[in-house]
Amino acid sequence: MRLHLALLLFVLTLFLGGRPLHAADGPPNFLVILCDDLGYGDLHCYGHPTIRTPHLDKLAEEGIRLTACYSASALCSPARAGLLTGRMPTRSGIYTWIAEGNPMHLGQDETTIATVLKQRGYDACHSGKWHLNGLFNSPEQNQPGDHGFDHWFATQNNAIPTHENPRNFVRNGQPVGPLKGYSCQLVADEAINWLKSRTDSSKPFFLNVCFHEPHEQVASPSELVKTYPDIATEQAEYFANVTNMDAAVGRLMTALDELKLSTNTLVVFTSDNGPETLDRYPKATHCWGSAGPLRGMKLHVYDGGIREPGILRWTGKIQPGQVSDVPVSSLDLFPTCCELAGITAPPRKPLDGVSIVPLLNGKKFERPQPLFWHYYGGLGNRQVALRDGDWKLVAWTDQPTSKASGGSLVKGMVPVMKSTRLVGCELYHITDDIGEQKNLADQEPERTKRLFDEAQKLYGEVTAEGPDWYHEMPRVQK
Repeated sequence: MRLHLALLLFVLTLFLGGRPLHAADGPPNFLVILCDDLGYGDLHCYGHPTIRTPHLDKLAEEGIRLTACYSASALCSPARAGLLTGRMPTRSGIYTWIAEGNPMHLGQDETTIATVLKQRGYDACHSGKWHLNGLFNSPEQNQPGDHGFDHWFATQNNAIPTHENPRNFVRNGQPVGPLKGYSCQLVADEAINWLKSRTDSSKPFFLNVCFHEPHEQVASPSELVKTYPDIATEQAEYFANVTNMDAAVGRLMTALDELKLSTNTLVVFTSDNGPETLDRYPKATHCWGSAGPLRGMKLHVYDGGIREPGILRWTGKIQPGQVSDVPVSSLDLFPTCCELAGITAPPRKPLDGVSIVPLLNGKKFERPQPLFWHYYGGLGNRQVALRDGDWKLVAWTDQPTSKASGGSLVKGMVPVMKSTRLVGCELYHITDDIGEQKNLADQEPERTKRLFDEAQKLYGEVTAEGPDWYHEMPRVQK
């Protein structure tokens, strides 16, 4: 009888295409692919009627397509800080995007995924946009190599002058100079070459691939632009930009297959924030991103700014063909990697993310704490959001932020942020009202008060922890 039961379980496992994940299986590899300003509705597998993304469509078919995948923030630098640390970016003092020369940076006292995995014997590589310091490639602030990456190929922010033939990449502290090609393919080239050239291929790896696409300044191969003949030129260039990024993802997946790494590599694909709004600044002429059915776009704490495409694939481990509406966050990546690698997450700092290994195993996953967002420059003076199960609260403070919206850190911003309190809110049943159109705050007074009080508590906690870079000693001290 026991033999028959064991055989049945084995057959079911083969049929489902996956098996339970355990650290005892040995530390897995992690490949994280992060896009820049890619909207929730920008992929074919997320409903875009025109943009072709065959490689990401296939990736979704081979794993889990997440329909409630959230970024840590509504814009770039904070989102990247949250993903790497598992902590609300306000705690780290990454309040907004980091302009060149700005004092904001990811301090040495912040622990990244790469750092903890390196202690477990991992190799770690970062390829692409960094955007976690204002003094890029300077000893005055921490660089990717100071946060656990053995090899790094990066830019401070955008590819300059455009995605085509960028000239501002740095490799391990040395400027590379002018390059030929498109940014996403160059970033994929570096990642693939690093995988193939590792001296000890038996060691597990963490590979952080951060495309510049489809952020402005958009540039796309003419042959791909021509495949959208019925679309106006600037819009077609955006569509082709996403398709070019998709092709780079396909090359990464082919490399994993050729190196026989797919069965021991968890692939995570997502975006840093929602799509850019058209013409928000003079050069934003190609910003034809789509938030799909969501309200808002980049810089909003409505879901259009923070809910992103999310795909998880682990060949032979994760059951393919799944679609999950369970809310997950990029903050969850840190504790998930720790659990799968058999590492105890550092206890000295509060983590805001939680391990989603139960979800990967096909089990029920319940989040013990609400998801929370804070962005001081949120458009419309909507600076805080909290999601608790089916409900989402959007709140604002007593200090309008119109001057801060979309800007980098300036003197005086942090004291104002720390002194404000939440004064009003909206409440949405987000699972039934994905577009956040029906404010139920008046109809649900008890629930509204409970969630508002929780949001106020978290807001005070994370803003109290964040430093004022203009009035405190720099936290480099390497």
